[in-house]
Amino acid sequence: MKAIIVDDEPRAIELIRSYLIHFPQVELAATFRNGLKAAEFCTQENVDLVFLDINMPYLSGMALSRILGKDIRVVFTTAYSEYAVESYEVEARDYLLKPISLERFTQTMLKILAPRNETLLPEKKPLFIKSGTRVYRVKTDDILYLEKDGNYMTYYLENQKILARESISEALQALPEAFFQIHKSYIINRDKIVFVDKDTVCVAGITLPVGNTYREFVKKIYL
Repeated sequence: MKAIIVDDEPRAIELIRSYLIHFPQVELAATFRNGLKAAEFCTQENVDLVFLDINMPYLSGMALSRILGKDIRVVFTTAYSEYAVESYEVEARDYLLKPISLERFTQTMLKILAPRNETLLPEKKPLFIKSGTRVYRVKTDDILYLEKDGNYMTYYLENQKILARESISEALQALPEAFFQIHKSYIINRDKIVFVDKDTVCVAGITLPVGNTYREFVKKIYL
């Protein structure tokens, strides 16, 4: 598998390069600090995987992802969580928030490198939630939705609630791709959706509001 890294920050490029050493299946073909040169390279060479920053000069990562071939896998690497909605629209393989840990990078690579007939599903891995002095081991399939209130996040499960001190971006970073944000205060489990309309989403019998920022995304996907 041939990969390239596109990021205007040299340190970010070097970090991903150091992580890729652990995955000999992937050949790092080139690195770029602007999207135009990366786009030109992709028209001349066979590229399978692109690690792509979003905020870049000349051509943004989001714009570049829309002109890449459909067979090229895209993994966004960015410091900004607000672009997560758009990443779903361009069918990115993953969305990594900086600073990117090796553990989180490994989860992405295992998903990308898994054979198509292999049932390697990140959603089935347990999630460890720290709440006060306790750490709860939770099946992500049991999580209905999350609600943000100040500095705390409440995880609503089938039979319990767990309160954790964390941000929206930290929660999204740890959760599998079945979870996405619909409001500044809510993250939902896609698999628990009962119905959707233009202003609300019903998750396991609970009606939650859709924020203005996320309304167009929900509409495109579900309406």
